[in-house]
Amino acid sequence: MDAVRMWKQFGVEGEYETWCFGADADRLAELVFVGKKTATSSAYPIYVEENAPLPKFGEYSIILDSHRNAVCIVRTTKVYIVPFNEVSPYHAYREGEGDLSLEYWREVHREFFIKEMNAIDKKFDGKMKVVCEEFEKVFPRR
Repeated sequence: MDAVRMWKQFGVEGEYETWCFGADADRLAELVFVGKKTATSSAYPIYVEENAPLPKFGEYSIILDSHRNAVCIVRTTKVYIVPFNEVSPYHAYREGEGDLSLEYWREVHREFFIKEMNAIDKKFDGKMKVVCEEFEKVFPRR
């Protein structure tokens, strides 16, 4: 389904973002769809480099798969910034990936963030700021 059609079916007035996950977009979108993934994280230096706004409490996003098809709509419930090495086990669990542990989260996100930092000619380190976003799936409902 395309994003505009999904938004019309949701029936809420206002603006929304559309985006897909940077790594394994289809699998991660499916985790959101089934309710297992209720958080995500991204590299703060990317926002600075691109002069992009941070996610905001209450905003809606349409999660897309790798083919740009709309999968579901989420509403941001919390946004905070912490150093990579201070991301909590709770946040790692809410990301819904792997064995849900902080160790797993650190391993896969370290690899992902190294690639992202290399793409903007910056170095990753454990003190790099990470944007942590929590959300709830609001459409479609089960």
